[in-house]
Amino acid sequence: MPLPEKALIAQIRRMAGSASRRRLADRACPTKTAIITGIGDDCAVLRLPPGQEFLVTTDFTLEGIHFRRDWHAPESVGHRCLARGLSDIAAMGGEPVAAFLSLALPRDLPQSWVGRFVRSLISLAEKYGVTLAGGDTAESPNGILADIIVVGTVPKGKSVLRSGARPGDRIFVSGEIGGSAAAFLQMRAKRKKKLNPQDYLRHFYPEPRIGLGRLLREKGLASAMIDVSDGLSTDLAHLCEESGVGAALEAALIPRARVGSPAREVDLDLALHGGEDYELLFTARPGKSVPRQIAGVALTQIGQITQRRKILVLNSKGIAYELLPRGWEHFGRR
Repeated sequence: MPLPEKALIAQIRRMAGSASRRRLADRACPTKTAIITGIGDDCAVLRLPPGQEFLVTTDFTLEGIHFRRDWHAPESVGHRCLARGLSDIAAMGGEPVAAFLSLALPRDLPQSWVGRFVRSLISLAEKYGVTLAGGDTAESPNGILADIIVVGTVPKGKSVLRSGARPGDRIFVSGEIGGSAAAFLQMRAKRKKKLNPQDYLRHFYPEPRIGLGRLLREKGLASAMIDVSDGLSTDLAHLCEESGVGAALEAALIPRARVGSPAREVDLDLALHGGEDYELLFTARPGKSVPRQIAGVALTQIGQITQRRKILVLNSKGIAYELLPRGWEHFGRR
């Protein structure tokens, strides 16, 4: 079973020790966001430098919904837990600063599982300069629940919102999409056979596009942005709704992931509706020159924003059809 609560918190605090030492060094730099007090007090104390605004996001990771212990190693679960929050910060063009982790754990969960989960989460946090600055622990009557809060910063008034798209803007997506959903389908079809995570990296160990999101904001390229967490069809619908616009996509342009061994391109349906790719979907004004690659990540133009409030897809036969959001939705019909 997991360690008693006090011992568990102490262990997590020790595991986050290197980030804590970095936090102390940051105190002397008035131009950098610093965590003045982290794990060990009732609240964390964060200092915000002049000219910056806070970004705050929160995401659940629930056993049986977002992962299964017989499918996902604890390292993958910990990585994915934090990556979800970091991806939200990336979608705003922000810089992540601190994370807060609340864990509800069943009594029969091995402590080794918890340790591997936390080590993986902290490893990803340190990669992006994020301090694990607090959280909470509790006993769960059934299954693992992890809630991650990520705090980031962005220059005042410079957040890239979902509401900035205008008719005539071009639509871009980073990387390739559909790979995470393809992994899920494979695991569901072959329940007794574990997948090799290296063949499905965007599912087991997704990399949040922090550098890309920041550069899109700094270069003034993105007029609106969202991360692809619920699926292209659903997330594009969110962006269009907030901007009061529609969209026209070309199916042939959508970059479909290649997964498995040997690698095969996923079906268009997975690219349109599969979630948890954590790529960035953004729009750019007609006069902006968007390169094919930024921060080592490929960018593909897949369509255009329209005035009519519908999303249409032009298929390979030149026939347009309406794209309805069929990505992930909690409480939706299965």
